[in-house]
Amino acid sequence: MAEKKAAAKKPAATKQKTAAKKTPAKAVAAKAAAKPAVSQKVVKKEKKKDLAELSKTEVIKEYGHKEGDTGSPSVQIALLTARINHLTEHLKVHKQDKHSRLGLMKMVGQRRRLLNYLEKSNLEEFRSLKDKLGIR
Repeated sequence: MAEKKAAAKKPAATKQKTAAKKTPAKAVAAKAAAKPAVSQKVVKKEKKKDLAELSKTEVIKEYGHKEGDTGSPSVQIALLTARINHLTEHLKVHKQDKHSRLGLMKMVGQRRRLLNYLEKSNLEEFRSLKDKLGIR
């Protein structure tokens, strides 16, 4: 019987020790104040979207033959190159991201096919685009 009472007392003693180790309310409030608000996170995501769209329009203006040209091979290759470079940086940090790696390989293959087409159809444009983008 005495053993059961001693065993029952041990959990109560450990509870008191852990309660003493808890941080004071002021420290908890300071940590909560240090965290950014949810609205700030949303604003940051919106800014990233705007930057991505802005760079896409800049690429279209730079490599397009006329205004609003999004279908020419040179524009498609330039856009794919920008996405490939961005995804490559992501994969340097997140090495286990196999799904993104598969998407990267598909984009590289698509860009390769477009480059082959451009090389056959317009060799001068192919060479200038290759030099501008630093491909190969």
